[in-house]
Amino acid sequence: MYKSFDVIITGARCAGSSLALYLARAGFHVLLVDRSAFPSDTLSTHAFFNNTVALLRELGVMDTILETNPTPVKDIKFQFEDTVIEGVMPKVFNEEYCYCIRRTYLDNILLEHAKAQHNITVLEEFRVIDVIRDGDKVIGVKGLNSHNAEQEFFASLVVGADGRYSTIRKLVASKLKMSVPSKVAIYYGYFSNLPHDHTPKFEVYKTGDHTAILFATNEDAYVAVGIFPIANKELMATFKSNPEKSLRDFLMNEFKNTSIGDRLKQSTLIEPVKGIIGYESYWYQGMGRGWALVGDAVCFKDPGMAQGIHDAIYGARLLTHLFTKDKDKPYQWEALADQYQIALENEFMVRFQIGCKISQNERINEQQDTINKLISSDSEAIKKFLGIYNYVFEPAELESEIARIIQSTKKSK
Repeated sequence: MYKSFDVIITGARCAGSSLALYLARAGFHVLLVDRSAFPSDTLSTHAFFNNTVALLRELGVMDTILETNPTPVKDIKFQFEDTVIEGVMPKVFNEEYCYCIRRTYLDNILLEHAKAQHNITVLEEFRVIDVIRDGDKVIGVKGLNSHNAEQEFFASLVVGADGRYSTIRKLVASKLKMSVPSKVAIYYGYFSNLPHDHTPKFEVYKTGDHTAILFATNEDAYVAVGIFPIANKELMATFKSNPEKSLRDFLMNEFKNTSIGDRLKQSTLIEPVKGIIGYESYWYQGMGRGWALVGDAVCFKDPGMAQGIHDAIYGARLLTHLFTKDKDKPYQWEALADQYQIALENEFMVRFQIGCKISQNERINEQQDTINKLISSDSEAIKKFLGIYNYVFEPAELESEIARIIQSTKKSK
């Protein structure tokens, strides 16, 4: 195996494999490593919208993903207390459908596609233990292979695409720019024999300080999610002692003004319940001399926004563009770092902030309830509300729409 590459990427899931594919297309020679063997699972929302479908089609993997028998979804339903905001996700790049793909499928498909590229070398079960430096510049990585033998590899750029607990981020001492601790615990399980709500859709229900989310996923299964305050010690204890019973009871008893209970009765849990407790939304410095971060390594948003897969792939696209435009010139690291940070913040910051608000789990107050009812009453407002999730619209456009409805209501009186 070669010892020297243009780029080394640590972490071969959706951020790392996407980055490798984009860089390979741009003519870079890439080493892609991961501590895991594939296929394997990881904690993830794993739902994404039709703008992400366009990215996966661009990467050349969407047809293979569709072979995993995912449920195509166009309808999105939010129910906030007794107010329902429901509609079809706005079309983007001629893509209509959204999906919830198991990470065992998605990550492995992206990785296999990367393996098929002649200028990408893939090394599974390789655990990075240190970065190699030349002065203050990172020039490579040191790690242990599957036989526990130490190996060193060198590159002009080392990228951490290794998730929330990024090893590269720690080794380069990337600065934390902002952090917002979440006030909720998230538990989820995969269920078979759970019928659709009339048609397949992404569903979000909030009542008080409890939230339920249902996504139709591969092979006619559903992922069902329960979200509640960490401060609820009694509920935390029951979930830890008996996760399946607790998740079923939570979904069936706390959302009685929905169809969840009746639909869940005949369902079968097909693998153990998973939980995410005590997470935080954060943003780190994305680049330094000889290193960069992408995906959850640089920025983690509340899972309730379902933006993680999109941001991992789109962030890989941004980073590739940055390193491709002056490919044949010496890298000006400080300028590149500034450009990368600005590009990431311009693209993702608004939805990051929405996610931070979601993670605070505030109850719906009278003002928000009024706004929800205004949105639910107007088809154009519904479209703009849903379009925030797939980048067709920005929150400011929804605010303008709400102002129009209020003004129109005043005139009609």
